[in-house]
Amino acid sequence: MALPTRTAPVPGDTTTPHGSWLMLAVLLLGQFMCIIDVLVTNVAMPSIAASLHASGASLQLVVGGYTIAYAMLLITGARLGDRYGRRRTYLAGVLIFTTASLACALAPDSQALIGFRLIQGAGAAVLVPQVFSIIQLNFTGPARARALSAYAAVLSAGAVTGLVLGGVVVTANLFGTGWRPVFAINVPIGIVLAAAVPRLVPPDETSTGAPAAGRAGQPDLAGLAAAVGAVLLIVLPLVLGREEGWPAWCFGCIAAGIVLATGFVLIERRVAARGGDPLLNLAVLRAPALPSGLVTLAATQIAYGGLLFAYTLHLQAGLGQSALRAGLSYLPFATVFGLAGYNSRRLPAAVRRVLVPGGLTVGILAYLALAEGLHADVGVLTWAGLAAVGLGLGLAVSPLLTQSLTHVPAARAADASGLLTTTVQLSQLLGVAAIGSVYLSRAGSGPGHAVTSAAALSGTACWLAALSAVGLLAAAVMVRRA
Repeated sequence: MALPTRTAPVPGDTTTPHGSWLMLAVLLLGQFMCIIDVLVTNVAMPSIAASLHASGASLQLVVGGYTIAYAMLLITGARLGDRYGRRRTYLAGVLIFTTASLACALAPDSQALIGFRLIQGAGAAVLVPQVFSIIQLNFTGPARARALSAYAAVLSAGAVTGLVLGGVVVTANLFGTGWRPVFAINVPIGIVLAAAVPRLVPPDETSTGAPAAGRAGQPDLAGLAAAVGAVLLIVLPLVLGREEGWPAWCFGCIAAGIVLATGFVLIERRVAARGGDPLLNLAVLRAPALPSGLVTLAATQIAYGGLLFAYTLHLQAGLGQSALRAGLSYLPFATVFGLAGYNSRRLPAAVRRVLVPGGLTVGILAYLALAEGLHADVGVLTWAGLAAVGLGLGLAVSPLLTQSLTHVPAARAADASGLLTTTVQLSQLLGVAAIGSVYLSRAGSGPGHAVTSAAALSGTACWLAALSAVGLLAAAVMVRRA
């Protein structure tokens, strides 16, 4: 059963087919701007440290602060769009993100940069969920499949582009400003988006500022507090734990976060049972393919985030490559991923039905090829394995999103969007923390570091293959239920 879509335009909606694709371009540009900022600072860390005299902990928070705020507020951002209008909320997110980006570029010290990165992440959390919801409500049939293919390509290729862009910008050292253009580049993009959104994105039924039908109750403040607290307690130790030596407070915080997450579920059920407006309506999980789809998505994104982190460290710390060369090393991966993701919709329907397990199978073989081909330098088998990982992800991600949402009603679009985007972000962060720790624990330092780093990454690639196998099992369940 396909997702329900509106059959007549809402009042004031004059979008033509051509205008719909212009609208999609505007939406995906905002999505892309936010996604690249997850990793664009990674290759800029040495420059930031030298310029601001930042400690290791401060650098961790410069990178992790954005991710923490982003992950904490994604579901809230989805609900704000559902309640007050997706176009209005998207525009507000653009303005917050752009202003915070300018502040980051002008930050006088590491403490200010950390604070502005938190605000930047909050702006992204307001902006990003609206993209998926607007696509669901404005595209149908083959047009929706094409739109979701483009969305999936931007979603997963954005982080790689962030690494490439960061390397290019830092190496260019424009006007002697070092790392600052990494953030300043968002400002003209944000200005263009702010001008284009009112013209190209149609209003929805809540754009007048009044809550949508069925959303007139009081905001779920208890659920919001529980969700924010749970994510913060779980994510912050994952970001800081390795640098701090994994002290007892890290595990205590994670345990408390899990307890609070359980409390969040109970709160949401109680609010829904009373006829209120829960932050996340858990009824969306009754869609047959969504739970197994979320497990599959989590497995792919944990592996994806872990690969980017570990392979970047191997290139820069292990092989001593420059930021530019390390960033450009991902171009074959990104190119294959983008082409495979966007063109997978051209395959016959019978093939598309099994693309998710097929893509994950390719990914497993690709990770094993990486494990076999890695050595002190980047060889042909390594390049082929990395490109094959991009092929597997490109084939799997777009149909994964589509099949996960097969039985989700349009009324639950915001809930599904919040779940999917939160799963992507938290899973990538978990990949950096967990898979990164596996690599770092084996990489060592000092003489022969290139060899030990390659051996560590080879072992890590085997863990990525095992993780993809878990995703393959969940994907088989999802395909049957979809």
